[in-house]
Amino acid sequence: MEINEIMHTNNTLNTVSPEHSNVIIVTENLGKSAPTANGQLVILENINLRINAGESVAVTGESGSGKSTLISLLAGLDTLTSGVITVNGLSLTGMNEDGRAELRNRMVGFVFQSFQLMQGLTALENVMLPLELRGDNKARTTAEAFLRRVGLAERLNHTPRQLSGGEQQRVALARAFVTQPALLFADEPTGNLDGSTGAKIIDLLFELNQESKTTLILVTHDPALAQRCQRTIRLSAGKIV
Repeated sequence: MEINEIMHTNNTLNTVSPEHSNVIIVTENLGKSAPTANGQLVILENINLRINAGESVAVTGESGSGKSTLISLLAGLDTLTSGVITVNGLSLTGMNEDGRAELRNRMVGFVFQSFQLMQGLTALENVMLPLELRGDNKARTTAEAFLRRVGLAERLNHTPRQLSGGEQQRVALARAFVTQPALLFADEPTGNLDGSTGAKIIDLLFELNQESKTTLILVTHDPALAQRCQRTIRLSAGKIV
């Protein structure tokens, strides 16, 4: 089975319900703070967002502005201090960790700056892993198709240590898209790559995103990269500017 057939077959898995057909993420007065010796450190304050299904959004700002914290909250990896986050009509605010993990398993993909591959697994096994966690009996076939799509048909049985940085990020892209997530979070996905390799990875990221019609939320310091998204959210000192 080729990747386009897989996408067609799976495109009902993460369908947004009719009443939320245009909006997949809503935040209302979202706030995040952390205790310090001198009181509370405000990381994010009064963040109000509406992100449409299928939209590509860049999150920009200086280091320490709250970008990575924001996507961690939107993905259910962290818990907020105040406000509300709704994803696909479901309130993250009222979920426990098990509930958030289930939502991530069903709906969310990640691409990290540091690749986050399992060092003891081959490229194929890394891409198969999220499918196997779902109990997908076609995990191998699907993973192989995605690795071919990212140009790694000859690297299926190589471990991360046997791959270049660009190849590792291609494995990470295949792993992120293999479950056909409704939401994909990419946090500085080319931060550890040289300029030429990074440009190729970004082209591939946007190609895969267009094919899968995933909602893409991309953290970046690069204005040129941000311009490739449909919309940019800029943070400064924990607030949208």
